[in-house]
Amino acid sequence: MKKTLDGRNDNLTDPAVTAMGKEAGLTGQLLVAAPALAETFFERTVIYLCAHSEQDGAMGLIVNKRLAQPGLDDLFAQLGIDPNPPERRIGVCIGGPVEHSRGFVLHSADWAGEGSLAVDGHTTLTASLDILREIAAGRGPKQAMMALGHAAWAPGQLEQEILRDSSWFVAPASNEIVFGADHTKKWRQALDAIEIDPLLFSSSVGEA
Repeated sequence: MKKTLDGRNDNLTDPAVTAMGKEAGLTGQLLVAAPALAETFFERTVIYLCAHSEQDGAMGLIVNKRLAQPGLDDLFAQLGIDPNPPERRIGVCIGGPVEHSRGFVLHSADWAGEGSLAVDGHTTLTASLDILREIAAGRGPKQAMMALGHAAWAPGQLEQEILRDSSWFVAPASNEIVFGADHTKKWRQALDAIEIDPLLFSSSVGEA
């Protein structure tokens, strides 16, 4: 069995990461933080939903919160990934407040390994070290980003946060937002995709 990015041997069998079903229709879409989340961990975050169902809840990765330390080279050294420095670099984000030590690679669907989870026809989630070895060698999927940690919701919790609490907007995902290097623009780009002007929000939200 393949080792995961934190050295575990369970691949994607964690309940937070399994397919969870697709019937709710939000899998593969973006959650965009609304003003209600100002001054919280999720302020101005954009989350790619890797899985969502009414029965099992939801799991996603923040794609616009850059991880300052450790850097990619340091992570590869900790995981024993060669060559280091790698022949190819990808962005590393804080994926969410759950399991900070656990790593995931969200990537285009042109590559898959043992334990990879197909999110939709365009995007795949992988948590084995194989993908990092491929990337370090200059190969692997065309587009990729790494996240440490993830965001998770119990059954019904996300629906409540969207519909009753007005904590999130739902927006379509795009390669530019998910895999783009300029994290400072992603929140506004996601709002633009659903024709919401952040300047109309309360001044207490501040500037992007």
